Amino acid sequence: MTGQLRIKSPHTQLGVLLLVYFIPQLLLVSIAQIFLQGKIDLTGTQDIATLKWIQAVSSLVLFLLPAVLYALFTFRGGYTRFLGLNPPSKPAMYVLGVACMLLAFPLVFWLGEINQLIPMPASVIELEKKAAVQMERFLKVNGPADIFINIIVIALLPAICEELFFRGAMQRVMIYITRRPWVGIIVSAALFSALHFQFQGFLPRMFLGILLGALYWFSGSLWTSILAHFVTNAVQVIAASYATGFISQNPVVPVFLALASALAVFGILRLIMRMSNVTWNSVFGREEITAQNNYIS
Repeated sequence: MTGQLRIKSPHTQLGVLLLVYFIPQLLLVSIAQIFLQGKIDLTGTQDIATLKWIQAVSSLVLFLLPAVLYALFTFRGGYTRFLGLNPPSKPAMYVLGVACMLLAFPLVFWLGEINQLIPMPASVIELEKKAAVQMERFLKVNGPADIFINIIVIALLPAICEELFFRGAMQRVMIYITRRPWVGIIVSAALFSALHFQFQGFLPRMFLGILLGALYWFSGSLWTSILAHFVTNAVQVIAASYATGFISQNPVVPVFLALASALAVFGILRLIMRMSNVTWNSVFGREEITAQNNYIS
């Protein structure tokens, strides 16, 4: 890592990250309330277009901006490398990352079934049903141009912005604090899922977060997880654009198919881990290297 930390304490870094996350969020909530006073109608084409602009701005303000501010306040030097925006040591990891996420779909759907068995307040269930209906209208397309816009707004922007925040910044801090990569990956994935505020999909989203975190850590490149995240989002956007009920109805997956999916995913992860040359030194700098934690992947 080329550069120098402005703030060396990982706990102080976490405080900075939370601060730069919540301040823009409060600002965005205030702006959203002004828009929503106009009672946006999701059946109107113009109102849906307005919501897509709000969605795009939300990704930039809630996730990209805090990640950039975190890097500026805590580090001096190569900010892109600090946030993980360097190529993986082995280009094959791009392909393996995408394959891992695509093969995970049956297991993700099965986890969605399990998640729906968890008792939740009726108000939460009703709220998420309404959100699913709104999202289906949001994704309704009248031609290729609509699909392209949806992919940019709902697949590409979230993939870049969320990976920069949750993996490039949050996961980095959590691993730095815990000194355990897998602990940091899991904690960051739990936060990734929780901050989507869609609790009927908490388990599958957390699992996807764990996969994305592992892809980033063991490849040494955020581009690996960004590409995998984008492809995952894009597949769902395209499916939801043409398959009625794709969002509101979780697909039923046989247990054997979920098991086969799990074996394939963990097999690919194991291969990526064996290919990895990530060290504590390469991520956090020389001052952190010891005989015990030099090679940690």
